[in-house]
Amino acid sequence: MFFSVRCMDCGHTTAYHPTDIHCPKCKSQWREAIYPYEDIAPTFYQKIAERRFDLWRYSEVLPIRKEHKMLKLGEGGTPLIQAGNLGEMLGCPNIFIKDERQGPTASFKDRQAAVTVAALKEAGITEMVAASTGNVAISYSAYAARAGIKLWAFVTSLVPAVKMREIALYGSQVLKVTGTYDEVKRIAAEFAEQRGLYLDRGARTITSIEAMKTIAYEIAEQLTEELGPPEEPGVLWRTPTWYVQSVSGGMGPIGISKGFREMALMGLTRQVPAIAAIQAAGCAPMVHAWEQNLEEAVPVTNPRTHIETLATGTPGRTYSLLRKAFKADGGIFESATDEETYRAMHMLAKMEGISAEPAAAVAFAGVFKLIHAGVIRPDDVVVINCTGHTMPAEPLVLGSGWARDIEIPHTEESQPQEEGLLAALSQVAPERFPRILIADDAPDARRLVRRILQSQGEYTFFEAANGRETLQFASQEHPDLLILDLMMPEMDGFAVLDILRSNPETAEIPVIVSTAKELTPDEKNRLKDQIQALMQKGGFMSDELLEEVKSILG
Repeated sequence: MFFSVRCMDCGHTTAYHPTDIHCPKCKSQWREAIYPYEDIAPTFYQKIAERRFDLWRYSEVLPIRKEHKMLKLGEGGTPLIQAGNLGEMLGCPNIFIKDERQGPTASFKDRQAAVTVAALKEAGITEMVAASTGNVAISYSAYAARAGIKLWAFVTSLVPAVKMREIALYGSQVLKVTGTYDEVKRIAAEFAEQRGLYLDRGARTITSIEAMKTIAYEIAEQLTEELGPPEEPGVLWRTPTWYVQSVSGGMGPIGISKGFREMALMGLTRQVPAIAAIQAAGCAPMVHAWEQNLEEAVPVTNPRTHIETLATGTPGRTYSLLRKAFKADGGIFESATDEETYRAMHMLAKMEGISAEPAAAVAFAGVFKLIHAGVIRPDDVVVINCTGHTMPAEPLVLGSGWARDIEIPHTEESQPQEEGLLAALSQVAPERFPRILIADDAPDARRLVRRILQSQGEYTFFEAANGRETLQFASQEHPDLLILDLMMPEMDGFAVLDILRSNPETAEIPVIVSTAKELTPDEKNRLKDQIQALMQKGGFMSDELLEEVKSILG
């Protein structure tokens, strides 16, 4: 399908070639691919239904003229996973995770590399330069190796050594620069200019933006499968209320926004979602500019974050483009501290079984803040881009005490070896853990509380589904703590508390009330002096519950 390139500044339209980086009329480097949408739209839906669910499914709106089977590594088509545990904890049930960890090199940058390298192959380019904080260079290295293209990968010295080794493994030339990412980009650009080589230009690279928009197309299809088609007649695909992604330079959200706008233009969808771009607080020039209502971002010259892959201090025009889109669609910029990010990594892994790298976890930390602030509402549909995997888990994230040592004792010949081993294991896992009774008529709510506590401690659990069972377990097992729902069948939590406190054997059991009920002043007064803490379901984070439990149990 024919496509062309249009200048964002003067509107001049030309044919596309990877090495043409300027508008021939006004010399602007900011251009975008456009397609004959009116011609594509009538048959687009039917055509893609017959294709494999991957990035190339949407070939009519990609800047590649022919299929390159020998370059493919399985890019795109990543799953959309409903985050049931996080949704229940946060009181926002429709949270979905776009799991980009499952790309060929475990990050969403595989899309960028797949489309760009295919375009370079078409143009006969055999050598390229890229500046990277890790993932971009890894993705480009894999696809460049497959295409027979030499890659010069310029990286900041702060990139983890394991990522540098992976870049080199593919045969790319690694050039480690002691400096910020912005300085690395400048040096890479000078090197490419001196040698006359193709340079990846981030958000100014047309193929990169076009590749990222395929995430939007996939989300629309997958949400429709998960939640059913939209109610509007004639609209085929559903879109989320919010799309959330951590950002450094901001290329991803620009592509995502373009993808949703294209679908609306072709009549496939109706709503363009609000986008939340989340930055690391130690390097958040876009957030600062947004909060001050500035049209341009002020560069951050000295990033203060351990999340090096997000430490782009000079976003340039990318911020202005995103700001314009966010003003139109209700989007927002937000930041998350390193501490909040590491906490989100723990939570995501332990609640959903998903291990994400810090740069991806920033988005989840941002979602937690936006839900607590009421920006994201309980009935909103939220899609979070899990942009990459953590391999291996970094020491800063785990901290100390994440493993326990077992020393197998050397026993006397008269002592059976099994006895010495059992003694060693008993030191790791003592026979008696604090005993916690969870009383709630909803099995999912009991499972959530149990999972939160299991993630950070060792406990013995009992579960009760109604008031009668709660009293029975309390009397028989004498738990160290009761986590009590107020709205239960047969006997509500208020009645359970009255009976517990009237019985000398159970009167001293500490109680945390976890309830979805909006309490009246009289009900709050009734709980006074009977419980240790009151937590609103859907309004507390796992850390808050853990802190309460630890403070009670010591």
